[in-house]
Amino acid sequence: QVQLVESGGGSVQAGGSLRLSCLVSGFKSSSNCMGWFRQAPGKEREGVAAIDSDGSTMYDDSVKGRFTISSNYAKNMLYLQMNSLKPEDTAMYYCAAKRGACFGRIPEETRFSYWGQGTQVTVS
Repeated sequence: QVQLVESGGGSVQAGGSLRLSCLVSGFKSSSNCMGWFRQAPGKEREGVAAIDSDGSTMYDDSVKGRFTISSNYAKNMLYLQMNSLKPEDTAMYYCAAKRGACFGRIPEETRFSYWGQGTQVTVS
């Protein structure tokens, strides 16, 4: 059974930093794409960043240069380092996993088969 569990959310002032973590269990694939999505109140869920199993990373323009996605396969962990946070980054953040590559872009959320329960990030 595949499980994704996020942690690390919280409240922070604008300009601050947070590091989100996602523990992935039961998911084994020689080729995979892991992603971070977020959903603000009243808005659709949007892709923030993704990382391919070869280490390639992709970012939405709104977070490029401020957020960094990384993974540690030995520890079954996915991370999202968020710096220079802005109030508009306030949202519920979700990690997601799919088998197969990202193919150079953040895949649509419907492409991801597995999701975590989310962790709230609030920037004031």
